[in-house]
This record gives sequence, C-alpha cells and structure tokens, in this order.
Amino acid sequence: MGDMPKERTQKGMHSTAPVSERAYLVAVEPTRRHTGLDAEASLDELELLAHTAGAEIAGRTVQRLESPHPAHYIGKGKLEDIVAEKDDSNYSLVIFDDELSPSQQRNLENALGVKVLDRTALIIDIFARRAKTREARLQVELAQTQYLLPRLAGQWSHLERLEGAIGTRGPGETQIETDRRLVRTRITKLRRDIDEVRKQRTQHRRRRQRQGMQVVALVGYTNAGKSTLLRTLSGADVFTEDLLFATLDPITRRVRLPSGNETLMTDTVGFIQKLPTQLVASFRATLEEVEEADLLVHLVDITHPDAEEQYSTVEQTLADLGLADKPRLVAFNKVDMLISEEGESVVDALDAIENDLQREHPEAILVSAAKGWNLDELLEQIETKLADIAAPGYTAAVDSTV
Repeated sequence: MGDMPKERTQKGMHSTAPVSERAYLVAVEPTRRHTGLDAEASLDELELLAHTAGAEIAGRTVQRLESPHPAHYIGKGKLEDIVAEKDDSNYSLVIFDDELSPSQQRNLENALGVKVLDRTALIIDIFARRAKTREARLQVELAQTQYLLPRLAGQWSHLERLEGAIGTRGPGETQIETDRRLVRTRITKLRRDIDEVRKQRTQHRRRRQRQGMQVVALVGYTNAGKSTLLRTLSGADVFTEDLLFATLDPITRRVRLPSGNETLMTDTVGFIQKLPTQLVASFRATLEEVEEADLLVHLVDITHPDAEEQYSTVEQTLADLGLADKPRLVAFNKVDMLISEEGESVVDALDAIENDLQREHPEAILVSAAKGWNLDELLEQIETKLADIAAPGYTAAVDSTV
C-alpha cells in the first residue's frame, strides 16, 4: 500500500498516546518540626513519585502551619493562591504530600475544580502500575479497596447536593450501603486469596530449610540499588530501573559465597517515608520474606542528600514490623558516584560530604553495586555473619535443585 495522504492522517486520525497530567504539589510543614524529611525535601520525593506515575510537574508550594487545617489541609489564603495559579500553571491535578481525610479531599476538589490525590493514593497508583504477578496484584487491590472504603460517600456527593429531591433521599443511602457491603466482601476475599499465597510461601521456605539454605534479605529505601546488587552478585537476570518502586515482588536468587558455599538472597520492595498503612498491611505476605530471613543487608544510597533520613525510615519501619533485633549488615552503595576527580579515593570523597551516618556506622561496607566494587568484602562479611548465626558448625548447602 502507498502512503496515506497527509491531509487524511492529520484530519481523520487521533493520537492514542496518553496525555500527561499536569500536577501541582502541596505540602504543609508543621511549625514544630517532627523527625523526618523537611517539607521541601519531602516535596522533592513527591515530585519523583509523580514523575514515576507519569505526571508533569506544573508547580509546587509549601505552607508552614502549626498543624494541617482540618477542613482543607492548608489555610484559606494558601488555597486561594493555588486557585489563582491555575490559569498560569494549567494544572489538571493537585497532589498533597500527606494522607487527606475523605472530607478534606472532597472539600479540596470542590474548591479547586480538579482531581485531588494524596501521597497515599499516588503510591498505591504506582504500585498498581508495577504489579505484574498475581500476588502483587492481589496486594495492591487490597490496598486500593481499603483506601476506597471510607471515601465511598464522596462517590455519591451528587446525591447529597440533591438532598430532599423526590427519588433521591432513600436510593442514595441504599447505594452507599450497597457499595460498602460489596467493598467489604471484596476485602474479605482478597485477604483469603493472600492467605493462600502466604501458605505457598511457607511451603517454599520449609523446603529451603530442609535443604539447609540460609536466606539473606536485601532491605533499603526505594531506589537504593538492591536489585542491581542482586543481579551483580547472582549473575542472574533481575529487572532494574532507575525509578521508585521498580521492584514489588520479592525475587530470590542463589549467590555463591567466598568459601564456595551458597546462600539464597532476596530482593524486597523498597521502603519510603510516610509508607501508607494500607500497603504495610496488605504487603504482609511479601514482608514475611524479610521476617524469615537469617540476615538483613541494609543497603543505603550514600550519595543521596537525605541518606540519614532514609536510613532512619527503613530502620523505623523494620522496628514497626518487630524486626529491630534481626541480625544485619549495613552497606553504603553508589560510592563510585562520589569520586569527582581522577585519583580521588572513596574514603576522601566520603570525608568531604560530612555525613553523620558514616560516623555512626564506621563498620559499614562501602560498595558500588553497579561497578562491582568491594563486593568480595561484602560477601565475606555476609558469610561470617551467617556462620555466627548458624554456629556451631555452619555449613551451607550447595544444591542446584532450588
């Protein structure tokens, strides 16, 4: 066939490519600063999350308040400023850096005239995009339905505006209750399905235990380089991407230790500050891999400006999961990116950035997962730790059947 006439392709055809939403980002910084990232750094992270979800950034703002406003999260004046920004920035979506209550979300959408999301909904959306396996899809759907349940009344706000009109009063209430019942039923089924996944995982772990295999779990903030480290150490095909939450499903591979023995190493979903409680609960099956591991390797992106806060977030999440006493090693990753001039050593580069985390953890191993630097020392320390855990007389199985 010849080429389609130019006029017809322009007039009769429409692009099917998705149009990027333009997002305006909003955060409140409490005047009494709590621990964690400051508001600007947290918005930087929210911007990365929005990019990961496919949005363009139209603008951002921070308001200092003693506490978020109960009705609109932000103050009335700031809300008016954001409304006034709409013509210039042409935003189609506003994302708030904390979880909004259902009433706050409805009030904000009414005032702004555009879709409003909070950090929780954004992270759940990213997880939904990333979910590939049946387990991950079940876990994400559970998080979505738990998030939706208290917000169902907002789905029927058009009936609230018609309150008192003939034919709307009863059916509105009935529909909301019907929806709630359906969602609760779905949540029950999802939990039952996830329990089946957990039983299957338990069977896999028992098989490992019978074969004498010890398990090392890689933990860390999202995008710390865990998947790259597993790929480099195992030589196996492990998906990596420079995006937040590139890995959702735990991936386990064999890794050969310096003695010739082998261990199983598991890559896990990355943590993040303000991790939605729905995801912590619904990803319990995945987090069991961390619970059942013999040793944790906490990988830290030492080049990140908020490395200390990221380290603390992961450690606090582990503590919340009851894993504070789990044996662990700390490894500072991406040290190759610190060297700014020829001949400069990693130690000199680390000294130059004045990181308190390094002073608190002088025993941390300096590695580059991407370049393969110093991974022999990491493996030696892993083997020593595993031997201590299994003492006396630890011998890891070398079995090619797993």
